[in-house]
Amino acid sequence: MRRNLIQLWTLSDPYYFHCTRLSYIKESNNSDFQNIFRVRLTSYQGKNIMLDDGTMIRKNDTLIKIHLHNIRLINETYDISGEVRKARHIYQTVQASLPGLAAYLREHVKRDQIKGIIGITVLNHKICQRLGFETFTISNPAYKLFKYAIFSTINKLATDPSRFHKGKQEPMYLFMSKDKLLNVYES
Repeated sequence: MRRNLIQLWTLSDPYYFHCTRLSYIKESNNSDFQNIFRVRLTSYQGKNIMLDDGTMIRKNDTLIKIHLHNIRLINETYDISGEVRKARHIYQTVQASLPGLAAYLREHVKRDQIKGIIGITVLNHKICQRLGFETFTISNPAYKLFKYAIFSTINKLATDPSRFHKGKQEPMYLFMSKDKLLNVYES
């Protein structure tokens, strides 16, 4: 049943991709590597956020919204035994994709208006910090519940159902300023 749902998601993903106006990041330096991020520009609609480097994210600021290609990760990790090994694969894939995201931002026609990147995750915040992200709680309870339902579904497909998962994973906002992305992930 789990495998059938994954196959159905794999087949329907191109339609989701089209409807959400996402774009793939094309890698210029390594044609064999496919970036794990799918992105689009967004106008930030949340509360003001001050990042550690002093960047202030305000309502209507232009950000790059990042989406992990979740079904690709699920397919890549399906036969990997052990949650730690799966987590390591995801971490390494995201880390390898960040220089491509930096190049995408640097080459974007609206690079001067873009203040940073935003995403939503249930990954451990310490892992996110190691990658250079800052995490913030989602203050809108309805939106948080909606995201929790989505991530719970993804997690059920991504992990071995026989494994016990402790604790509720809270969805969190991820932010990284443009300057930090470009300085840390210069390609």
